[in-house]
Amino acid sequence: MISEEEAASFEAFADGLSTTVIARLAPDGGKGTKKRAVKGRKNEIKPVAKVAQSNGDDIGDAAELSEFVQYLAEEIFASLPTDLRTLSYSAVQENAGLLDKYSVPLDTALLEGLMELLPPTAADSLSSYGLIQSDLSNLDRFIEPVLESYIITTSAPPPEYTPAIAATRPSACEICEREHLPLTYHHLIPRQMHAKAVKRGWHKEWELNKVAWLCRACHSYVHKVATNEELARELYSVELMTEREDVQKWATWVGRVRWKSR
Repeated sequence: MISEEEAASFEAFADGLSTTVIARLAPDGGKGTKKRAVKGRKNEIKPVAKVAQSNGDDIGDAAELSEFVQYLAEEIFASLPTDLRTLSYSAVQENAGLLDKYSVPLDTALLEGLMELLPPTAADSLSSYGLIQSDLSNLDRFIEPVLESYIITTSAPPPEYTPAIAATRPSACEICEREHLPLTYHHLIPRQMHAKAVKRGWHKEWELNKVAWLCRACHSYVHKVATNEELARELYSVELMTEREDVQKWATWVGRVRWKSR
């Protein structure tokens, strides 16, 4: 069972695992390696027997492949150390040692230690689908890129921490969701409150530069309905802002205002 605290990390891990599995099982993805069907052993995954077809080339039903990846992700993820399962941008900011421990590329000794934690059922399933060799000699080579992708994804700063990077800028206002409007970035913790926020323990210093991309109308509205202190203490994320009833009503109203092209 994946805890609520680990849910976001698990989704990132499952996505990376899915990418690797699909690449290996796709037609010609395995360079002609024939995939073996599941034999129905006790610990195998019976509902997804069609993922690897008898001819070794065709992928079965997408839903069954999804079930296989979900099962495999849960088996592997649950075996990982707690600090790796809860890895996040905030975690590495609070504990710089995590960045050293889980630096990419992974240390050989660390990777070997993680391989020893994997349950036999996961390795057996990977072997049954031809994703690794039957003697498990290439298990680490299969898991390594999945882990590294997971570490890079979970430890990277989310868009709200990287306003200067164009790739992180949304195409629409994060409150009213109107597109094709000039966007400004709103400091989720107003700069005038930075010193007080840290001193009072409301936020850590590394959290102070979070931003949201808002159209000018929504940006003005946010500052109209809340003081800087209220923003810093209560409305320091887009999620918290949009939970307010007055903000929801505003977003619904202003969202109907669309510029007409001339």
